[in-house]
Amino acid sequence: MTESKSLREDSAQAFETEHWPTEIRYLSAEKRLVVSFDSGETFTYPAELLRVESPSAEVQGHGPGQKQIVARRRHVGIMEVEPVGNYAVRIKFDDLHDSGIFSWQYLYRLGRDKDALWQAYLDALAAKGLSRDP
Repeated sequence: MTESKSLREDSAQAFETEHWPTEIRYLSAEKRLVVSFDSGETFTYPAELLRVESPSAEVQGHGPGQKQIVARRRHVGIMEVEPVGNYAVRIKFDDLHDSGIFSWQYLYRLGRDKDALWQAYLDALAAKGLSRDP
């Protein structure tokens, strides 16, 4: 076993990473992030979904039941995607939100569950009388 493989396995255990990205692209005209994983799966994430599901404490809160509904982000874009170690990326949105660190595990889960998460977001907006529009 090579040292780099060993380090990757150690990192995978530390961050519970099962799927590693092989490519990350931002399609600015479409405001979509595309991430391909070593499992062969590729997920496309609208910037709005990434923003409203940011893993930051500002969005997720500090405990169960504290998640905030982030409204009026239909047109949000991404200014920068920067690596954080070998386990995540920080996404800087054009509404200046930049405190979310998206681990590979979190991005994979967002991609896998995108449709259900999106519907839950739309339902939460409707329940609170909020809009996606600015």
